[in-house]
Amino acid sequence: MTKQTLSFQAEVAQLLHLVTHSLYSNKEIFLRELISNASDACDKLRFEAINDSGLYESDAELKVKVTFDKDGKTLTISDNGIGMSTQEAIDHLGTIAKSGTKDFVSKLSGDQKADSQLIGQFGVGFYSGFIVADKITVESRRAGMKAEEGVRWISGGAGNFEVEAITRPERGTSVILHLNDDAQDYLAAWKLKSVISKYSDHISLPILMEKEEWKDGELIDPNDEKAGRQPGAMVKTGEWETVNKANAIWARAKKDVTQEQYDEFYKQISHDFEPPLAHTHNRVEGSTEYTQLLYIPGKAPFDLYNREKSAGVKLYVKRVFIMDDAEALLPTYLRFVKGVVDSADLPLNVSRELLQESRDVKAIREGCTKRVLGMLEDLAKNDKLPEANPAADGVTDVQTAEEKAEAEKNVGKYTKFYNEFGAVLKEGLGEDYANKDRIAKLLRFASSTTDSVNVSFADYKARMKEGQQAIYYITADTLAAAKNSPQLEVFKKKGIEVLLMTDRVDEWALNYVHEFDGTPLQSVAKGAVDLGKLQDDAEKKAAEEAAEAFKPLLATLKEALKDKAEDVRVTSRLVDSPACLVVQEHGMSTQLARMLKQAGQTAPEVKPVLEVNPHHPLVKKLDGSVNFYDLAHILFDQALLAEGGLPDDPAAYVKRVNALLV
Repeated sequence: MTKQTLSFQAEVAQLLHLVTHSLYSNKEIFLRELISNASDACDKLRFEAINDSGLYESDAELKVKVTFDKDGKTLTISDNGIGMSTQEAIDHLGTIAKSGTKDFVSKLSGDQKADSQLIGQFGVGFYSGFIVADKITVESRRAGMKAEEGVRWISGGAGNFEVEAITRPERGTSVILHLNDDAQDYLAAWKLKSVISKYSDHISLPILMEKEEWKDGELIDPNDEKAGRQPGAMVKTGEWETVNKANAIWARAKKDVTQEQYDEFYKQISHDFEPPLAHTHNRVEGSTEYTQLLYIPGKAPFDLYNREKSAGVKLYVKRVFIMDDAEALLPTYLRFVKGVVDSADLPLNVSRELLQESRDVKAIREGCTKRVLGMLEDLAKNDKLPEANPAADGVTDVQTAEEKAEAEKNVGKYTKFYNEFGAVLKEGLGEDYANKDRIAKLLRFASSTTDSVNVSFADYKARMKEGQQAIYYITADTLAAAKNSPQLEVFKKKGIEVLLMTDRVDEWALNYVHEFDGTPLQSVAKGAVDLGKLQDDAEKKAAEEAAEAFKPLLATLKEALKDKAEDVRVTSRLVDSPACLVVQEHGMSTQLARMLKQAGQTAPEVKPVLEVNPHHPLVKKLDGSVNFYDLAHILFDQALLAEGGLPDDPAAYVKRVNALLV
């Protein structure tokens, strides 16, 4: 193949620019990323060689090598892993083959701090080399291909790259960085070893560097042993040494792993720059044996709500890498979890289809789910510092200084988690029946008494009014729409708290939760309002009398709105508004019907009930009005607008209002 010059995908060009500008303050992460890629390439070879041992080509000892050339100002990271063909080099190094790429790029703002975090979530990988290099040369040959089928890829990180055929006897990949003038400190063994120890100590493959020893300089006068010497230097001995621990972090005892090492392993597998909120590391023994190391991230990835994207933890079998994104090991609603599962029981040639059917995988899935929910429960429990115990000895709920310090570190972590992942967690109410109650306890909402999304069902229940028999809630498109909904008026008047639910998933999720700890959940926008003991006899009697007095008007209204409303009735839930829309107790809400239509799905026709406030001047004006028909439709359309909907015929609504205004 002759040399070709090709252009980067547009998104790659933009990513390269941001990498070299936004990540400059943390430039040493390039070595972590390139070593991680090299390790992954070796893992992939090991996996493919399960079915074709010939891919090892008489070199079964997988490893990563880091070398440098001071004179040439180059740093090279090499592996003897799976390698790349010419087309793979073009595809993998010239494009970003990930779903949601355009969405990702659209969210980049130019703000260095914000963009660096977003780039971290996406994974800078190979492109991080341009943080320290003004040119990168990649030489590679795929395992199983002929020596003359190697490929050389070269780019200066601008708009283009070159590829050409080369002869490469050894399989695998070498990434050669031509270092910038301000990155020459990476041409020192001590510096490289320091970075490798910090970021890549957990890599299970040996990371090799050539040994160096000090060599004194030659005598200035060879005939005079007392004469001074030329300056000495470190010289390479030709021997190689392993500079990392070279054993999997999850295979070590917990007591032998520091928090910093746990955090660095998380950053390597997630490409995140921030430490995780929590982790769990356990060896499970019994009928199914496996090790799990799972993390809760602190920041949601840009494609969190894409349920079709590949997501899941890394799967190993007896420390042999099997696959990324083994989604069968965790339910979809926990797709934000990062980590590793290493099974002692699964076969090495396990496929994704087999994962779906395996009893061992089902046991692993259940165990991992319980561990993750346990982590979240601990974060929620420690989200606020315990208050002082009023006992005489003044001892607080936290007994020791160490425990108090640990609790203080966790303050606010669950709030941070919930702000990022709360909407996804709610999906579990419909997907995970076995853990539905545990998930319900972890949910948080705003309420009519607070804007903060920190009210749990348990919090609400603890402060219910005496005689209150239900947990009241309302769903809406926005917090403002929920807080100002006419349906809340009587609840505000009586000081009854109402939970405000504004996530798009709420309507769907609440179909699976009908009560909490024995107390039913009741939407304030469904069915007739019944406050039970919270409504005194005089109020009930007044409502009954109003309903009786308005019977003729209600019948006329119902006839006028027969194409829009299922029924028209007097309500006691309104105080200041003339009307509102509700649906029958077990009917689909108008909001859910709108959401389904917006998503392009078929939704049944929902005809709401119009409830009118008999004490409102506009309702009183209806009786005998010459504009009765127009007023009736305005009343309905305004009630629809108040709950976030739109009239079927906006132009007709505007025309009716204008006619009344003039």
